[in-house]
Amino acid sequence: MAEQVVSLYPDELASPLPSKSGASWPAILAGALVATAISLTLMALGSGLGLSTISPWPNNGISGMSLAVTAAVWLILTQWISAGIGGYLAGRLRIRWIGTHPHEVFFRDTAQGLITWAVASLLVAATLAATVHSAAGVAGHAAAGLASQGTKSAMTSATAPDAGYDIDRLLRPADANAHAQTGTDPRPEVAHIIDNAVLTGSVADGDRAYLAQLIAARTGLSQQDAQKRVDDFIASVMDAEAKAKAAADAARKTAAEASIFLALSLLVGAFIASVSAALGGRLRDEHP
Repeated sequence: MAEQVVSLYPDELASPLPSKSGASWPAILAGALVATAISLTLMALGSGLGLSTISPWPNNGISGMSLAVTAAVWLILTQWISAGIGGYLAGRLRIRWIGTHPHEVFFRDTAQGLITWAVASLLVAATLAATVHSAAGVAGHAAAGLASQGTKSAMTSATAPDAGYDIDRLLRPADANAHAQTGTDPRPEVAHIIDNAVLTGSVADGDRAYLAQLIAARTGLSQQDAQKRVDDFIASVMDAEAKAKAAADAARKTAAEASIFLALSLLVGAFIASVSAALGGRLRDEHP
């Protein structure tokens, strides 16, 4: 007697497995395009509002920390709104999956929203990259024009600043009064000394003594007053260099925080798009 095979899934014998894809690509593309347009619009609006709140004048406009926090909040809101609307449209505009288990429908709807968010993110990134590339091209042409004007003078300089400093030390006269006697301008040599100080982080005692002699010879100050002027000048240069490094370090920290906020906003957008697509798909099935 032949054994009868009992299937755990009786519906699979009545209806064959569907051969269509579980993704409704027209709905996904429609939602992604809408999400992209909303993202770019809100980014442009946020940029305008941000530029209107900052000022190059002291004690005017918001602080850098406040601007960073506001930008992070605006970025998250942008992701929330654009991903929510795009995901909802992707779920609401999809085709109806007749005869599909509700759990499978829910999974497909959330996947629809996630794919919509991914496509929209790529479109926004491509648009911003094209904008930055265009701006960099304009800046590059402007820089090339400025560089062409200084090509002739640049070709006459065969040494780097540190090499120029070494040559100055090699040809340095024993008496600083030689500059006044010959009528040569000592400022290029002084600039090389300062450049070397910024590069190495200190000024040699011989350079300090030479600068003091040079200042005393040209200004008529006493050696002690000239030495004090040199010390004050070098201290101001080092302080400016320290402030520049502190500003660069602050910019690095700000860039790192911006990257973290961007990643968090993208994760929020992915979640919101998935939930919104599930909600839109549910309403789509309730209102055929």
